[in-house]
Amino acid sequence: MQAYLVLEDGTVFKGLSFGASGEATGEVVFNTSMAGYQEIITDPSYRGQIVAMTYPLIGNYGINKDDAESRKPFLEGFVVKEYSKIASNWRKDQELGEYLKENNILAIEGVDTRKLTLHVREKGAMKAVLSTQDSNEQSLINKAKNSMGLVGLDLVKDVTVAKKYIYQEAKGNKYKVVVLDCGVKYNSLRELARHKCDVVVLPAQATSKEILEENPDGVLLSNGPGDPAALDYVIKTVASLIGKVPIFGICLGHQMLGLALGGKTYKLKFGHHGANHPVKDLRTQKVSITSQNHGFCVDIDSLNKKDIALTHVNLNDGTPEGLRHKKLPLFSVQFHPEASPGPHDAGYLFAEFIELMHKPKKPKKYA
Repeated sequence: MQAYLVLEDGTVFKGLSFGASGEATGEVVFNTSMAGYQEIITDPSYRGQIVAMTYPLIGNYGINKDDAESRKPFLEGFVVKEYSKIASNWRKDQELGEYLKENNILAIEGVDTRKLTLHVREKGAMKAVLSTQDSNEQSLINKAKNSMGLVGLDLVKDVTVAKKYIYQEAKGNKYKVVVLDCGVKYNSLRELARHKCDVVVLPAQATSKEILEENPDGVLLSNGPGDPAALDYVIKTVASLIGKVPIFGICLGHQMLGLALGGKTYKLKFGHHGANHPVKDLRTQKVSITSQNHGFCVDIDSLNKKDIALTHVNLNDGTPEGLRHKKLPLFSVQFHPEASPGPHDAGYLFAEFIELMHKPKKPKKYA
């Protein structure tokens, strides 16, 4: 079946459908990962986005239930150069196309993804429509132009859990961590469990009172989709937690922490999406190869330098990738330390969170 990917500036890409039929709109972005397409598809941070893979052959090892990063795919559409008709892997449960159809996700192959990537790099991420039911190009351009985009949109409500659940509770665990689920990836929960933490997951709408009633030793602010500035209710909750409990923010959690500290965020031209982004830890001068998925960034200059220190910098474009409070027990990073883009370069950050919880909860210097 023929499919169309049409951008709001009138650029048209034609191809063949290998996912669900229908129509979807979203912001088109490119991901530079060479593997891990299942983790990308099931990352809730891609809600509201159509993801194009720069690696040309996708689907060759299929899908298996153990590698999902959330309960289902949340992205709006999937774009590849070539979909592999053969999926060969001893862990495979099903083929990629079958999985996408099952979850009602549109996908298109036969697209010149190199041309698409260069176009997005030059012009910036833009609104798009992916369709198997409309072949009128002007109609599709209008649909792309009139779609919602990401700015000012709360997408967290679409991906967070409906109610509290316990991920791990085991005898002998020393710490209890509450995870504020704004679209958390399962590997964040696995990392906390690996560090022998009891893990309780709460919906994004949870109040600071509800979080503190769990008597946590620490709070993890998760990754998630959309514009952080639209999440006033989460920002209010985070602001109320500052100084009361150790906090670790990841990706969207980093942005929300920056906003709760009085800072601002801004939209990047085409975002950071991939598993090969070099980030320098300014405290040690060590460089980690990191996994990233975000379209917004904290304006580090909008934060009080007397209290907040910049800890990490992206070596590709110089954007801030981490912050830490100089007095209070909180820190955050823009990248995904729970992901494994080859080596486990950034895994040390979970150990730092454990160390933060190891210190007394309420020393006198806390607010």
